[in-house]
Amino acid sequence: MKLNKLSFADTRAFSSFFLDYIEQKETLKPFYNRFPQTENFAAQLADKSQAFPQQNRDILADVLVQQYTSVPVKQAVQQNIAALRDTKTFTVITGHQLNIFTGPLYFIYKIVTVINACKQLKKQYPEYTFVPVYWMASEDHDYDEIKYFKLYGKKYTWQTEQTGAVGRFSTQDIKSLLQEVPGDTRIFQEAYTKNKTLADAVRHYVNTLFGDEGLAVVDADNATLKSLFKKVIHQDIFENISKKFVDKTNEALQQKGYHTQVYCRDINFFYLDKNLRSRIEKSGDDTWKVLDTDISFSSAELKKLIEEQPERFSPNVILRPLYQEVILPNLAYVGGPAEVVYWLQLKGVFDHFKVPFPMLMPRNFAMVMEHTVTRKFEKTGLELKDLFEDKNYIFNHWVLEHSTHNLTVGPERTQVHELFEELKKRSDAIDKTLTAYISAEGKRALNSLEKIERKLLRAEKRLHKDKLGQIEAVKDALFPNGSLQERTDNFLNFYQRDSNFIQRLYEQFDPFDYKFNVLSYTADL
Repeated sequence: MKLNKLSFADTRAFSSFFLDYIEQKETLKPFYNRFPQTENFAAQLADKSQAFPQQNRDILADVLVQQYTSVPVKQAVQQNIAALRDTKTFTVITGHQLNIFTGPLYFIYKIVTVINACKQLKKQYPEYTFVPVYWMASEDHDYDEIKYFKLYGKKYTWQTEQTGAVGRFSTQDIKSLLQEVPGDTRIFQEAYTKNKTLADAVRHYVNTLFGDEGLAVVDADNATLKSLFKKVIHQDIFENISKKFVDKTNEALQQKGYHTQVYCRDINFFYLDKNLRSRIEKSGDDTWKVLDTDISFSSAELKKLIEEQPERFSPNVILRPLYQEVILPNLAYVGGPAEVVYWLQLKGVFDHFKVPFPMLMPRNFAMVMEHTVTRKFEKTGLELKDLFEDKNYIFNHWVLEHSTHNLTVGPERTQVHELFEELKKRSDAIDKTLTAYISAEGKRALNSLEKIERKLLRAEKRLHKDKLGQIEAVKDALFPNGSLQERTDNFLNFYQRDSNFIQRLYEQFDPFDYKFNVLSYTADL
């Protein structure tokens, strides 16, 4: 497998907000503590060491031991869970939804990034232990976002009538889908048939795929873990403390020209129960309601519920990051471009609760070329960055570069413009009312030249039909439905034909080199 890299800017696939963060622009430095480079982790280790209590370590380890009872846990995972009790152990984490069959490729890239990051940090700081962690978004209720995946160009969808937090969904009605998916799916067959809930099934197959690397899977939909978050729950619901800090940050970002991604509500918790995850809103002087239900609470009832059943409160996108950092001895969060950007809105909330703000690591981004696609691409004469352009732009660019004919009318356009300017000068001396007429005729003449140029280009394209067909095949393979491959295709597209696919990613990805990776197979799968 061959590796090439592109700058994020060359792909034209990322926002200026994200690119400014990658380039460490001064305008964004007030919104985070440290940029994720290995040498900066020493200070992060010191901050987290001072702020993270032993009690939280023991609670986390106990919960993980309990959560892994239903999984044939790998030895490396057992060792890492035990190590979490030690004050010299810290985590690097990524989070993701519970997409069926892992969802798009970038889920795999996220996990590989955290595993590789921990390996590099261990080399840099050998006296510490670094545990890679996958945070399951088990409390999310966005079923529509997790219910499908794409394999070999076909979309496979899980149909269920279940509602509420997806991690609690029964896996019973996903079993019919297992029969539809082609190729070797034993990993998923075992996970979905041996586990009753989606969260347990995801833990199972993630452990199968990544357990040998010591990856720990955390399900934060847990009463014991939520008990560590009571203070935040109380302050957010009764004092609306989060909104004040996020709004202030948003205003500062917007003044610098950045478009903020997430909106902070007065209350940033959902009420979580069986088949239900719905927002809590204040209604009246001493009443809080759960939207779309008949459930309501007085302040006394709500305070009692927070104290006795904190698991009933599910943080939204604003407070889930803080929850994560309260329960984990974490140093860095690995995320995609949208995640990194929205985390920059949250530092004020972390500062208020005296929780160290983690380093924000962009995940590894990649595109994979099968051998047949690699061969076709090499014959096109294109540069890798050209592939990220619009398809029609690529065609036009290639034809103009390779044609032996003059297909542009630039000189003619200049001549026509000069001719009509001269005619306008002549007409001014005779009848100034003719100027508008001559300008209109000149515009028509220029439009005619543009039409001629387009027809010349189309005619030339027909002469290169075969070559443009090759380019289109490469573009369609790497950008299915016009989207980046990593955001569309499932990893089984490669893993079913190359069982070493994930191992190759470990070998090729550098978690601290923030570029776009292009991986090319040099032999058939």
